[in-house]
Amino acid sequence: MRSSGRRRSVETKLLWEREELFDHFVGSHPRGDVLQTTKWGKLKESSGWTYHPLGAMEKGVLTGTALILTKELPLGKTLGYSPRGPLYSSREALEALLQAGAKLLAKERALVWKMDPAILDKDPLWMDAIARSGLRKVDTGLDFQGVQPRYVMTLELGNSLDTLLKNMKSKTRYNIRYAERKGVRIIRVKDKKLLGVFYCLLQETAQRDGFAIRPLSYYEAMWDHLVQHNLAQVFLAYQGSTSLAGAICFRLPHRIWYVYGASSNENRNLQAAHLIQWEMIKWAKSLG
Repeated sequence: MRSSGRRRSVETKLLWEREELFDHFVGSHPRGDVLQTTKWGKLKESSGWTYHPLGAMEKGVLTGTALILTKELPLGKTLGYSPRGPLYSSREALEALLQAGAKLLAKERALVWKMDPAILDKDPLWMDAIARSGLRKVDTGLDFQGVQPRYVMTLELGNSLDTLLKNMKSKTRYNIRYAERKGVRIIRVKDKKLLGVFYCLLQETAQRDGFAIRPLSYYEAMWDHLVQHNLAQVFLAYQGSTSLAGAICFRLPHRIWYVYGASSNENRNLQAAHLIQWEMIKWAKSLG
């Protein structure tokens, strides 16, 4: 698949045999996201999706990627989805990925190709791409309609730990120190068997707050495809032998995402959730 003319020539191809190159591009891209890695694609296979690692090459150099997930629908149709993608370093790469992705999904008999790239609203390149390719922006600006959240809070970690702590509300600092005084300790989980502890906490949280969760097998697959490849980390909070809270972070070289949080219905006054988030911040900063 080639896109040429007046602009630079771009070749698009499925990078099944060069997944390491694909993931390196995602990891080094300023808007890269774990959800665009092939490891995420392998994880989603456990819940019925198929992944397609589409790349854009200019003179042999990878300049764009789109992890396209497809899932079968009734009547032989499919759904296409690129979470937090595509990623690109040139206008030509973006246009080539959109064209090639549309052709791929046509062969897959997809009804729709949903994308939610991590870009600012009214990004000029995307506004132009929407106009050229027939894409349609779907949102009212009033809520969280996207599959991935439109509004994301970012904490810059350039300051010292003392400054980061000082910039928090006094009540937050108090809760962190209170948990420490009460003997709450945080561990970075290294044993897959402890996922069961996290999952029990997640079940309690889901029942308390009224939301649905995936089966334990999904988090076990997450361990195999993300944690084992340094793309995720599980944390647990304890007082003595009693589990109080848990969390899962996703990670790339330039960014950490706090994705899942859970806490027990018991001993919530110990403020373990505050301490576990502070320990995640300290861990993220230690990675450089």
